[in-house]
Amino acid sequence: MSDWTAFGRVDADGNVYVKTAEGERVVGSWQAGAPEEGLAHFARRFADLVTEVDLTEARLNSGAADPSGSLATIRRLRASLAEAHVVGDIDALAARLERLATLAEGKAGEARAARETARAEAVTRKTTLVEEAEKLAAESTGWKTAGDRLKEILDEWKTIRGVDKKTDGELWKRFAAARDGFTRRRGAHFATLDAQRKQAQAAKEELVVEAESLADSTDWAATANRLRELMAQWKAAPRASKEAEERLWERFRGAQDGFFSRRSEVFSARDAEQRGNLERKQALLAEAEGLDVEGDPRGAQAKLREIQGQWHEAGRVPREAAANLDRRLRVVDEKVRQAMDSAWRRTEPSANPLLAQMRDQVAEAEQRLARAKTAGDAKRIREAEQALAAKRRFLELAEQAS
Repeated sequence: MSDWTAFGRVDADGNVYVKTAEGERVVGSWQAGAPEEGLAHFARRFADLVTEVDLTEARLNSGAADPSGSLATIRRLRASLAEAHVVGDIDALAARLERLATLAEGKAGEARAARETARAEAVTRKTTLVEEAEKLAAESTGWKTAGDRLKEILDEWKTIRGVDKKTDGELWKRFAAARDGFTRRRGAHFATLDAQRKQAQAAKEELVVEAESLADSTDWAATANRLRELMAQWKAAPRASKEAEERLWERFRGAQDGFFSRRSEVFSARDAEQRGNLERKQALLAEAEGLDVEGDPRGAQAKLREIQGQWHEAGRVPREAAANLDRRLRVVDEKVRQAMDSAWRRTEPSANPLLAQMRDQVAEAEQRLARAKTAGDAKRIREAEQALAAKRRFLELAEQAS
């Protein structure tokens, strides 16, 4: 606002007046220049007051200031207006300060209620911590866990603020008594434990002797399981003296490490072999899937039988790949079988090449059985006998059908 004459005036003697609803009053004197300059000077003072009110209101609304402090500032500013040496809309500023005072009183009340709520919550939290500490002190036998928890309770206790001094002191006495009781009970426990250490040392020496006896075993699965059982027994057993515990542990761990290192080397070699077998079977499968089944079913069947023979000779592959490879080979086998069935149905019995092919297969199965017997491989003999019996049965059925 530039027309400050609405809120003040300067008389002929240089007296500066401010206009309010209650009338005029002198706020100062101006002898240094034009009356307009005098009014502007006192208007700037009024603007300073407005700025202070703006800042107070902003801090109050933002929550950056304590509502009680803001209320005191507002009341101070409101009281000062009656004698303030300013020119401006004092009535409007007074009304604004009244509204801000009401707002600040409300916020101050809310702050008091919040502090009371926070105090009650703080008392509840500390009471809960005390009760937990008392329960641990009276019942817990998990000494390390309980001791760690009591330390955590103390750390949490230090972060809780707002409890009145009397209540805080009473709760602290209960917590300190619980912690001291736990310490005494834990001390008694470990005093008893010392007497058990010699027995623990003897028990662990037995575990070490057995572990060392297993270190050179090649019965991988059973030995690994037994060593794990020994480890579980070791962990469950009481501790010996520090020196004996460390010495026995070095021997026990050395026996375990020796066995598992050897097993790892064997398994690594086996895995490498299986990866090589996998590459061979993948190549055989690609060859099988590339057969011209529709154009030359008989040739495809013969080639597939050759591939299947090589497939079995290729050996084991990693478990996660075996099922998918076998499934894909069965798909090719089924495709060839269906093509051969279709070709057989289209051919006169006298000219049916399927019978000749099946006889060839029987002969091939007989040769495979003979090779297995020569090698003395019981598993291969059993598989060859089963395959030969099946092929002879299919040949007989086919001859009857033709």
